Amino acid sequence: MRCLVTSARPYDEQFLNAANQGRHELVFVETALSADTAFIAQGYPAICPFVDDTLDAKTLETIARLGTKLLVLRSTGFNHVDISAAEKYGITVMRVRDYSPYAVAEYAVGLMLTLNRHLHKAYNRVRDGNFLLDGLLGFDMHGKTVGIVGTGKIGQALARILHGMGCHLLGNDTVANPACLELGVAYVPLEELLAKSQIVSLHVPLLPETRHLMNAERFALMPNGAMLINTSRGPLIDTTALIAALKSRHLGAVGLDVYEEEAELYFKDHCDDIICDDSFERLLTFPNVIITGHQAFFTGEALTTIARTTIQNLDDYSDGKDNPNCVRSKG
Repeated sequence: MRCLVTSARPYDEQFLNAANQGRHELVFVETALSADTAFIAQGYPAICPFVDDTLDAKTLETIARLGTKLLVLRSTGFNHVDISAAEKYGITVMRVRDYSPYAVAEYAVGLMLTLNRHLHKAYNRVRDGNFLLDGLLGFDMHGKTVGIVGTGKIGQALARILHGMGCHLLGNDTVANPACLELGVAYVPLEELLAKSQIVSLHVPLLPETRHLMNAERFALMPNGAMLINTSRGPLIDTTALIAALKSRHLGAVGLDVYEEEAELYFKDHCDDIICDDSFERLLTFPNVIITGHQAFFTGEALTTIARTTIQNLDDYSDGKDNPNCVRSKG
């Protein structure tokens, strides 16, 4: 099957080609798919987009008219796809249901430890020949209460790590995960979790009901000096309210691998550009905030799974087989 891989980076080509083994004709372009670039779909019955592609109704109408029948997402989330429009235009949407949960969970712990023990500051100090410890005081993770919002596979992996570190664990989800219960996770309402946790880590999908899950009212519930980690989806956090909570010194530390308006920024090199997102620039000024560029998923194991699943999705579609990774099927 002929498939256009959009928003492609060298690592995408490396891992997808290794998984493909010549079964499908993969064409890689750095261009992100959007209404303005949808003309590149000409001649491709399948497109493999990433999370920074804009798959709205206008884009889907154009690519359907040009002959595209399949979107094989190389991501778990599909909130960037207008599913109703896909159904209207007869486009099948398939995704990677899960990859390595350890990649994201371990990264979340890395952000916690970096913020707590000021590793980023210590690294720069030593390189400058400054070996003073002033301002680098942290706390033992052992015995602290960590709230995990969303206890699916990633939340479960995080709970296992933090359990091993001796943390007290609170969880919040629509359904309790038996594996988390075995680890001693106590499920409580979100408001109680926020009020009792020194660290809160977000691991829920972006849905209408989870957009701005963390807002001014919920920041106010958190203890003074609490830490917030988000390796899930940027719009879970109301950025304006987050900045206010940081300016008031209510929040003690924030680690963000995702950002509410990241689409125009992430997965691109802006070294020679002027970044005009004032909220993003303001976040960068806080010494107790770490922002990374949506890299929590970025391990060899995760990319291998993503690539293999993507190729399997192409195989199954080509062969007319049922596939649980289908978000919306034309059939």
